[in-house]
Amino acid sequence: MDNASYIALSRQLTLRRELDITANNIANMNTNGYKFEQLLVETEPGRPAFNDPIRSPANFAYDKGVGRDFSQGTFTQTGSPYDMALDGENTFFAINGADGPLYTRNGAFTVNPQGILVTQNGLSVQGEGGAEIRLDPQYGEPSISADGIVSQRTPDGALRVGKIGVVRIATLSDLEKAGDTSYRLGNPQAATPITESVVRQGMLESSNVNSVMEITKLVEINRTYASLARLIDQNQELNRSAVERLGKVA
Repeated sequence: MDNASYIALSRQLTLRRELDITANNIANMNTNGYKFEQLLVETEPGRPAFNDPIRSPANFAYDKGVGRDFSQGTFTQTGSPYDMALDGENTFFAINGADGPLYTRNGAFTVNPQGILVTQNGLSVQGEGGAEIRLDPQYGEPSISADGIVSQRTPDGALRVGKIGVVRIATLSDLEKAGDTSYRLGNPQAATPITESVVRQGMLESSNVNSVMEITKLVEINRTYASLARLIDQNQELNRSAVERLGKVA
């Protein structure tokens, strides 16, 4: 295989990864709090093919990692007292994961049989100091203020139940994907609790994926992959023809 084929093959490998990421974006375009992802591709110098006497090095396509766009999605009003959206970027709900705190923009919460405010996967939403937020079913639906204070109406007046744990993460590149629109931090101390008015009860944040752009990108990836496959086939055919001609001369 000559140098052009090696370079084309390296690009095909990154295109396969791009295809997976783009397909995942499209699959999650209706997922609350999902953030758009894209593959970061760079060129990487490498040794050229031995049978191709060109000047070193050759530049191959390199998968540098996945980048995420954490810009805020649009809000959808649901009317559910357990649905919440965060108004402001770099802010996240803190939830109690099995291996430590997790962070998410997906505020589609509910209440488990014990009255604890949880995610759709059953993980408890953090309150002050990481404590769970437990609601009393006899007092009905909670009221959540803009600064995250959770209260219920009792015969004696409003009862403060807890406060939604909201944090700000300054360096978003430190977040690692943990699945189900949640992320983890290598250093949880980098998450700073905030007290500003950012919680919107009865609303959910939509995905920030642009479906039209992603479907167009999906078509472009497939076309580019097919073009590179033809290029590799053509190079192989040229090499085969050259070997046959050299054989006839000999």
